[in-house]
Amino acid sequence: MDFDLSADQIALRDAAREFLDDQCPPSRVRTVHDAGTGWDPDLWRSMAELGWLGVAVPEADGGLGLGLVEVGVLLEEAGRHVLPVPFLSTVIAIELLRRSEIRGGREGDLARFVDGSRTACVVWSAGTSSIHATETAGGWVLDGRSDPTVFAPVANVAIVVAPASDAADSGVFLVDLDVHGQPPIEPSMDLSRPLGWITFSGTTATRLGGADLAEFALDFGAAAVALELLGASEVALELAVAYAKDRVQFGRPIGSFQAVKHRCADMLVDVEGIRSSAYWAAWCLDADDPERSIACSTAKTWAGDASKRVMASALQVHGGIGFTWEHDLHLYLKRAHLDQLTFGDSVWHRTRLGAMLRSKVDAGLSVL
Repeated sequence: MDFDLSADQIALRDAAREFLDDQCPPSRVRTVHDAGTGWDPDLWRSMAELGWLGVAVPEADGGLGLGLVEVGVLLEEAGRHVLPVPFLSTVIAIELLRRSEIRGGREGDLARFVDGSRTACVVWSAGTSSIHATETAGGWVLDGRSDPTVFAPVANVAIVVAPASDAADSGVFLVDLDVHGQPPIEPSMDLSRPLGWITFSGTTATRLGGADLAEFALDFGAAAVALELLGASEVALELAVAYAKDRVQFGRPIGSFQAVKHRCADMLVDVEGIRSSAYWAAWCLDADDPERSIACSTAKTWAGDASKRVMASALQVHGGIGFTWEHDLHLYLKRAHLDQLTFGDSVWHRTRLGAMLRSKVDAGLSVL
């Protein structure tokens, strides 16, 4: 069986990489840092014009009619270029709207996301959420405070995964932040993505779905972040290898020393492991495979741990220069550190995996 990307998917990847190499070099990301706005609206409009936000949306709804593996290809490139735009969270919002139990009334919302005129952040908690939803005579309302949420200070909409006060299952809710108000930008390590805490107090929300949609939101979020970590880890490896070839010590390139060779080889093994698990998760999402949740938690677990090792090794290969503001490596290091925690860290997903596999064992099913 051929597990490589198809010719069309490779063409999409190459076209996306060429576009972002030109339009979003590290210098543009640094410009966003310096401006303090947290994102790049001009880049966002250009991406929307290319149709990237509608890659998995059917043509009848204004999209390109492809799939979530193709979305994964773009997410990998987003990680390679530390995109200062809410691409990951907005494509999650688009897919949740498509799968919403009130899908028939959300075509207008979907179109505004696909054309880039609206952006989204995703509120999700790995622990016990302080946000609760309550159904009232006038509809659903939310109360509580979110965890630190990426792009909340600039998003038009918040997609909130929260438990209902009178039910054990979770729900997915949509809150219009243009009405509610965006939170201020809080200090954070990754200046290419604004961070904020959203406070809800009797806030009107639209319920998109229940526990099944909440589980899909977690699965898609975990897989999406794993794919973004793949892109960031790839570049960290490439930077380390290039530096090892150029940096001369004791009259020889440091890449000729066995210790450096082994470290770079270990980085490659980790990157390819992220690639295999992340694209397996994307395929399972696209196919609605029964093993979807297992695949997505596996991808997030591996990507979180492996990217941490890759970033640490890249810093070691670079030596002192790798810790400086002037070198681009810190852009990927900071993005990876935040992504490692987003939609649950490796420990959280190992616990989830254990529970899912335990249930299969109890039912007499194979875990392989």
